[in-house]
Amino acid sequence: MMGVKQAIKRFDAFPRAEEHLLQKTQSGAIVSIIGLLIMATLFLHELRYYLSTYTIHQMSVDLKRGETLPIHINMTFPSLPCDVLSVDAVDMSGKHEVDLDTNIWKLRLNRDGHIIGTEYLSDLVEKEHSHGHGHDRDHDQDKIHLQSFDQETDNMVKKVKLAMASGEGCQVYGVLDVQRVAGNFHISVHGLNIFVAQMIFEGATRVNISHMIHDLSFGPKYPGIHNPLDRTVRILHQTSGIFKYYIKVVPTEYRYISKEVLPTNQFSVTEYFSPMTEFDRTWPAVYFLYDLSPITVTIKEERRSFLHFVTRLCAVLGGTFALTGMLDRWMYRFLEAVMKPKARIVF
Repeated sequence: MMGVKQAIKRFDAFPRAEEHLLQKTQSGAIVSIIGLLIMATLFLHELRYYLSTYTIHQMSVDLKRGETLPIHINMTFPSLPCDVLSVDAVDMSGKHEVDLDTNIWKLRLNRDGHIIGTEYLSDLVEKEHSHGHGHDRDHDQDKIHLQSFDQETDNMVKKVKLAMASGEGCQVYGVLDVQRVAGNFHISVHGLNIFVAQMIFEGATRVNISHMIHDLSFGPKYPGIHNPLDRTVRILHQTSGIFKYYIKVVPTEYRYISKEVLPTNQFSVTEYFSPMTEFDRTWPAVYFLYDLSPITVTIKEERRSFLHFVTRLCAVLGGTFALTGMLDRWMYRFLEAVMKPKARIVF
C-alpha cells in the first residue's frame, strides 16, 4: 500500500517546500496584492461577458402574405397649422385613402413647441372638409368644388391665416396600417380645396413644408435597431418644394433568448428634394415611398456556453498568476542584486 502511495506522489506537479525554507518578502506581498486585484477585475469582466448575449443574423425568403404593415409616425411641422395638414396613403393595390385620421393624432403647437390645442382623435375627415353629414362623400366633394365660398369657408381661411401669423405649428403622430405591398404615404395640404389653399397661402411656393422627424418606424423596436430617419430635421428658408424619402423595408424577426419572437421591420432610405417654382402646378409635400424586400432577416439572441466561460476564466486567471509569479521572481532578484553590494561595503 505504501508503495502505491509513493508511486502516486511521483506524479505530483506541485511539490511543496518545507515551511522554514519559504521566505516571505515585502515585494512579494505587493505583487500578490496587485495580482489579486487584477484577477478579481478580470473575473468580473469575464462573468459579465458570459451573462451577456450576442446576436446572429440569418436570411431567408419572405413567405408572409396577407398581412398589414404598421407605420409609426411622429413628425412636427413648425410652420403649418393642423387645420391644413392631411395624411394620404396610396399603394400598388389601388387603395387610396385621403386625410387619414383613424389612427393619427394632430396636436396644435405654439411658436415655442408647446401644446396649445386639443387632439384630433378618430375623425375620418376634418371638420372643414365635411359638409352635410347626411349625404354621400363624393357628392359632398363635388359640392365643395362647385359651390361659392360661404361664410364657414371664409372663417376657416381667417382662422388659418391667424394661426400662421402667430407661428402655430402641428405635431402629427400615430400608426398607419397599410397593405403589405409597395406604396407611399405623404403629409401635405392636399386635403384642402385648391381654391381655399390658394386663398390661404397665395401660391404654392409660400407653403413652408419644413419638418422634423422624431420617429419613423415600420413596427416595434428591438435592441440595437437603428431607424435612419429618426431625429431628421429639414428647415426651409424662403423656399418650398417636395421632399421624397425612398425607403426599402426589410422584414425582420427578432428572437429573444427566452424564445419570444418579435416580428418587425428595419429599413434603409435615400432622400431627394425638388425645389418648387411659381410655374409648378403641384403643391409642396413630404412623400415617403416604400417598397418591401423579398428577403427576411432573422436575428437570434444566443448565450455563450458555460464551458466557454470556464475555459476563458482558467486562461485569464492562470495567465495572471503565472505573470505575477515571474514578476515576483524578477523583483526579488533585482532587489537582491542591489542589496548585496551594499552589504559587502558595510562589512
